Amino acid sequence: MDRRDFLRITGASGALCAAGATLAGSALAQERTATVSADWRAFELTADISIEDPGAQARLWIPMPDSADTDYQRGAQTVWRIEGGGTASLAQAPGYGVRMLAAQWPENPDIRRITVISRFQTRNRRVDLDQPAPANFRPESAATLREYLKPTDLLPTDGIVKATADRITRGHSGDLARARAIYEWVVENTCRTASTRGCGVGDVRYMLTANDLNGKCADINALFVALARAAGIPARDAYGLRVADSQLGYRSLGKAGDVTRAQHCRAEFYAASHGWVPVDPADVRKVMLEEPPGELPINNPQVRAARVMLFGAWEMNWVAFNHGHDVALPGSGLGPVPFLMYPNGETAAGRMDSLDPDSFRYRLTARQLPA
Repeated sequence: MDRRDFLRITGASGALCAAGATLAGSALAQERTATVSADWRAFELTADISIEDPGAQARLWIPMPDSADTDYQRGAQTVWRIEGGGTASLAQAPGYGVRMLAAQWPENPDIRRITVISRFQTRNRRVDLDQPAPANFRPESAATLREYLKPTDLLPTDGIVKATADRITRGHSGDLARARAIYEWVVENTCRTASTRGCGVGDVRYMLTANDLNGKCADINALFVALARAAGIPARDAYGLRVADSQLGYRSLGKAGDVTRAQHCRAEFYAASHGWVPVDPADVRKVMLEEPPGELPINNPQVRAARVMLFGAWEMNWVAFNHGHDVALPGSGLGPVPFLMYPNGETAAGRMDSLDPDSFRYRLTARQLPA
């Protein structure tokens, strides 16, 4: 589906919602006409969000699946239904082009609720680094690569970050070898901490300065991205959500059904020979901590297999949202958020806690659609 089709579908759905039509008759319910190969899987993600906070001037920003068709994710379509006299529209933050659904309500409605349904297709992603790039390989633009070398508020590329990157990559030549050295260093020196709220924050300078390399995916993978950028290798976080159980034998690396707390940040780096290469050192540490019976040593066969697999591959029981940092929420009266991976909300009283779905009142559910 190209962008014109996407805009036609979502534009039509917005009009339907404004007119009070049901979701059943929307374009989302129609089957795609394109032939889907056997390795593609289709999913439906539903976000049901209510604002219980009594504050006036309520606004919401909900991350959307990436609409750009790739070799591992395609066909993203979204519709929504809003109650309480509110309005909603697709929006995009400046800079990284982060897509979201922005909603707002009048001063004091009795109900402030929105239901958002997205459908998309995914298939497992693997870049074979032992083989030349395929004949149809197209290099990334120089402007995009420059964007993913820049520092961000929480991912600086100077000082201790640069010094650490230089030390890790010393003696390694070529972007693949240097990126692998950073990946292995992150796997060996970090630790997943179950008590970290949400997915962590990703404050890389603090992590290195305090020698506190603990956290979750947004911390551990941000460390990889910042070190890669500091070493001159374009890299980016990929923020998204797990939507299915793992088919590769890892209980800890999947989630189906209620995925309210299944957010997961991944990472990529750019190799001139192969393009964007998927990695996920954070999930290696997750396997070590959570895979039964728990607290697995780094030389455990399951850990070794995950470590090899997650340099160059992603299991796509996960949907990608965006690559954004320092995200300015359109219409917000407050400053940028570090990234947009959870529903975010605010009222005149301030920003709501996006990591507390019980008090914030949101629930995310995912299901695989029949072939």
